[in-house]
Amino acid sequence: MSGFSVTYELKHVCRQSGARCGVVTTPHGSFETPVFMPVGTRATVKTMTNEELESIGADIILGNTYHLWMRPGTEIMDMAGGLHSFMNWHRPILTDSGGFQVFSLAKLNDIKEEGVSFKSHIDGSRHFLSPEKSIAIQESLGSDIMMQLDECTPWPADETYVRQSLERTTRWLERCVSVWRDPEKQALFGIVQGGTYDKLRIQSAKAITSFDLPGYGIGGLSVGEPSDMMYAMLETIMPFMPVHKPRYLMGVGSPDYLIEGSIRGVDMFDCVFPTRMGRNGTALTSGGRVVIRNAAHAESFMPLDPECDCYVCKNYSRAYLHHLIRCGEILGLRLMSWHNLYFLIDLMRKIRKAIKEDRLLSFRDEFFSRYGNRHN
Repeated sequence: MSGFSVTYELKHVCRQSGARCGVVTTPHGSFETPVFMPVGTRATVKTMTNEELESIGADIILGNTYHLWMRPGTEIMDMAGGLHSFMNWHRPILTDSGGFQVFSLAKLNDIKEEGVSFKSHIDGSRHFLSPEKSIAIQESLGSDIMMQLDECTPWPADETYVRQSLERTTRWLERCVSVWRDPEKQALFGIVQGGTYDKLRIQSAKAITSFDLPGYGIGGLSVGEPSDMMYAMLETIMPFMPVHKPRYLMGVGSPDYLIEGSIRGVDMFDCVFPTRMGRNGTALTSGGRVVIRNAAHAESFMPLDPECDCYVCKNYSRAYLHHLIRCGEILGLRLMSWHNLYFLIDLMRKIRKAIKEDRLLSFRDEFFSRYGNRHN
């Protein structure tokens, strides 16, 4: 299949690490990779305005198919002209399939070959999500990149179950492709599964990439397995991932995973991690995590991170942020989320620069000599 609406151009491969940088082009603009994508679950990145996201360099965000299907629903989305118009965001959007939330959040009734029956977590109403329905919802949302409906296997999981699950995911991809109406308007990514079994990961990678798609996701990682195991799975499948298609590691966003994932050839990342940490009063800084509600910061008039040039660090002290968080003020949640998002987006800028200068491994070592624990 040709004439895809989303394309990837490889720009440079780091001679020191093998990491790569490139450019993804979509109907709503282009962005450089590797990239971190903030998550806008319900048509908003929590506490942030679109203008603020643009000011910190967010080039693409995510929308959540399950939540937007449950509320406000596809009828409202059709009336609004799609998610871009509804939320007044004019840059690229990627939507997930809704499957992860159905499996983890909704009251699950039954998984069958046809799809998944479940009860809404909102009001208990019954719904059925099939591969075809997932694509139909995402077409109403009008995202630049749609994800196939897949089954994300937990960790640990029995090898027989993981094999059956990945084979179902492959069959579901075939059904998604069959109802994908306009490849020149919206892209569709398949998702590689296979748990933490080398042979199954390779089997899935071969099967999913046999479909000529504009890009591919890597699912079922960062679900509780040790980080070394996740890195091993990435190294196992990368030889089977097309060079000239973007690779999206789903649900990953801590600094160590962003750096190590980039080293192993990942192009796209997403996670609620920075905003969730911010709302809980924890900041990501060049010197490691800072729990701002701790009493030690009550009389500290330094910025969250003296080396950060974000709006928050330029204008507010740790003492003030400590006060806001301890008082439960909404502004505290906003400012902490703002800083954390900026920190990760800026980290990706530094990663891309290090790749272009063939020094990503050196950058990694320097970063963690100051940040501390790699699993932090």
